[in-house]
Amino acid sequence: MSNTNDDGAEYDLKALARGVRGKYAGRAPKSVNIVTIDEDLVDAFPNAKAVNDALRSLVKSRRTTRKRRD
Repeated sequence: MSNTNDDGAEYDLKALARGVRGKYAGRAPKSVNIVTIDEDLVDAFPNAKAVNDALRSLVKSRRTTRKRRD
């Protein structure tokens, strides 16, 4: 590893503290779920809003169908 940054200034690698694993893990929201979608669906769902809108529509449709059956 080089001891110069992009500006050419030198710094002491020994002076840098070692990182702490999970130091900021508590800041991460507890309700976030990371999900990957299949390649063939990427065009239909280009962003999180598109996915959320489709899922909300599906949930609403299922609720309506269940009420009719009861």
